[in-house]
Amino acid sequence: MTLASTLARIAPALLLVLRSEDKVDELEERLQECAQRAERQVNAPLFGDRDPSRQECGEELIVDGCSEPITRAMLLGRQKHDLALACAREVLTEHWPAPFSIEQRYRFHEASGILETIPREKEQQLIKDRCTGELWGTIKPDIVLHADYNLLQAVLVLDFKFPCPPSNPPTWTQYGAKSAFPGKNQGQIYKKALGGETLLLTPQEIK
Repeated sequence: MTLASTLARIAPALLLVLRSEDKVDELEERLQECAQRAERQVNAPLFGDRDPSRQECGEELIVDGCSEPITRAMLLGRQKHDLALACAREVLTEHWPAPFSIEQRYRFHEASGILETIPREKEQQLIKDRCTGELWGTIKPDIVLHADYNLLQAVLVLDFKFPCPPSNPPTWTQYGAKSAFPGKNQGQIYKKALGGETLLLTPQEIK
């Protein structure tokens, strides 16, 4: 079974919007290329033609004088993520005929099923003011494809993941015991909140 037919099987609503399995295939290939290109662009100056080792991925780095140390895997992931999303915006503008959202933050009340968008300006102000506690109970998927102008309903939700080393299997982030969604992972909550299928997109695979 090809990747395109897998997408069509997992998220058949894509066919209703794009009206062609060939177009589903093209969209998938272009988004996969975004992940692959981001992987190459970030890795090449540091590692040449090879992948980073497990030891290199786990190395702790000091980003600046104010930040806590983070692992190289985390820093590489952030850089690749930014590049991949910029690429994805171009691809979707060209190939997705309906609305889409990129890094839109939502507040999801799981018990009632109520979902609401948080304006980007408000999110940025809360972060600037260090009022991040007010973002508790929110979600922020990378890409949400909508079938129409109901921006609270998804056809498909995609998150880019860049495992380091690449041999690590991609996984959804698990919510902790003190989060709004204990015992769940991102993919499960995205699907419950937005109604669409949820998939992870890496340079190697989509799952």
